[in-house]
Amino acid sequence: MSILAVLEQQGGQWHRMSWETLAAAQQLGAALGEPVEAALAGKGIGALTADAATKKLAKVWSVEHDLLDSYTADGYTAAIEQLIRKTEPKLVLFPHTYQVRDFAPKLATRFGQVLVSDVIAARVEAGAVTLVRQFFQGKLNGDVRASGGTIFASLQAGAWRADALEIGSSAVDVFTPTLDAAQIRQKPEAPFREAARAVDLTAAEIIVSVGRGIKEQANLPVVEDLAQAFGAELAASRPICDAGWLPMERQVGSSGQTVAPKMYIAVGISGAIQHLVGMKGAKTIVAINKDPNAPIFEVADYGIVGDLFEIAPALAAEVRRVKG
Repeated sequence: MSILAVLEQQGGQWHRMSWETLAAAQQLGAALGEPVEAALAGKGIGALTADAATKKLAKVWSVEHDLLDSYTADGYTAAIEQLIRKTEPKLVLFPHTYQVRDFAPKLATRFGQVLVSDVIAARVEAGAVTLVRQFFQGKLNGDVRASGGTIFASLQAGAWRADALEIGSSAVDVFTPTLDAAQIRQKPEAPFREAARAVDLTAAEIIVSVGRGIKEQANLPVVEDLAQAFGAELAASRPICDAGWLPMERQVGSSGQTVAPKMYIAVGISGAIQHLVGMKGAKTIVAINKDPNAPIFEVADYGIVGDLFEIAPALAAEVRRVKG
């Protein structure tokens, strides 16, 4: 059984989740004792594939064609299908991105399989891979064991850590798929862009997040000051953003952003499953809540039970003192 990690680039830049997917592939490859390969599709991607070749892999496939210059579901499906039929991997992993959600189900169908999407964990049992995904907005975890050919899975952001990626040296092989313009029904247009975000929470190393425990919008400066002391980005649970107290771009959770910072400080957040889905990938979780039975304490590495209006200012003052 070989493992193929299909990476993603946009405009010549890596999608950050590519490295998480590659780290997952390395870990599963080690558990199975099988080689791991990576693939990247596009045009003029030599610099990116050379970068991927600095990781511990058996091989990097540079899937290049003029018709792959701009992403289309038809083009990517046809190209990656040809590579998979050539290399015959047992397991194909993707980052769970909007682009993957567009073409990977179609690709899996070409092999008579389904895409096991948004996988949060995986384990090897008796030489077989069991994938874990969530149902009902994270209320239930389910084990999925696919069989009967190549297995296709997309991995949730933050479920694996990019900093676990092993460095090495691997060869790059160029694979030129057989593509015809008549195969591609879509006409690529400029990507849709929302209004520029003030912050990309997925890139933040420290996040201070606020929930309903703040009581009213006028109290937000208490948490904003804590975020400033840590040099952190400010985030929130859904009720805060729904109320308009903070912009929607700062929402963390199943209907917001999925983050994986080095430290996540949850202030006045009870820990509803919809919120936990978005932040459980954090390396260290600190929770401040007056309710000792709040669900957030079940996932926290450090918990402080008490009044956030007393604790947050005291913690901010101590952080500033330590920083000098």
